[in-house]
Amino acid sequence: MTNLRKLILAALLAALTTATTMVVRIPTPTMGYIHPGDAMVLLCGLLLGPVTGGLAAGIGSALSDFFAGYLTYVPGTFLIKALTALIAAHLSVWLTSVSRHAQESAHQGSGLIKAHRKNVIGAVICGGVIGETFMVFGYFIYKILLIGLAAGSGFTSAVLSSAIVSSAAGIPFNIVQGITGVTLAAILYPILYPLTQRLLQTDS
Repeated sequence: MTNLRKLILAALLAALTTATTMVVRIPTPTMGYIHPGDAMVLLCGLLLGPVTGGLAAGIGSALSDFFAGYLTYVPGTFLIKALTALIAAHLSVWLTSVSRHAQESAHQGSGLIKAHRKNVIGAVICGGVIGETFMVFGYFIYKILLIGLAAGSGFTSAVLSSAIVSSAAGIPFNIVQGITGVTLAAILYPILYPLTQRLLQTDS
């Protein structure tokens, strides 16, 4: 039953990822768009774990590109967003574990729980920042690959230079999107984590 609940929750979070990516879209000069969907990408990994969360994030984000007509970005978005969620989740869990052990060995007493909560948020932010950094780099490389594939046999060093410049133009917008995603995820995580854990642990 727990696995069924997790599957249902994954489907729900994937749908929310699609929705939040599509509902608020700010077009950019690079033919892309900025959206708050990266918050859900990070939350998928943080709430469901690296593998399940990564799949939910990848599927939800890829569907948003599909429905929006960005068909050439669908495979890249699936891979990039899935790995973004996976990286954020893995790092967050590891950093939380390290901080917990450090605090327990320091015997902080009554302040231990409060300090742990602060460090959990810090771990979420750090994991999110690294995950979103990968996202920015991933799309930079992916757009270069798309331009290269479109050029085909006509791919030259001049085309490569143009592709790099064109792809680099999207970096500032992806950074803004990443910062927005990390900020929203850090705010929503303390609220959503207890709710999802209760749902997954409730006896049938």
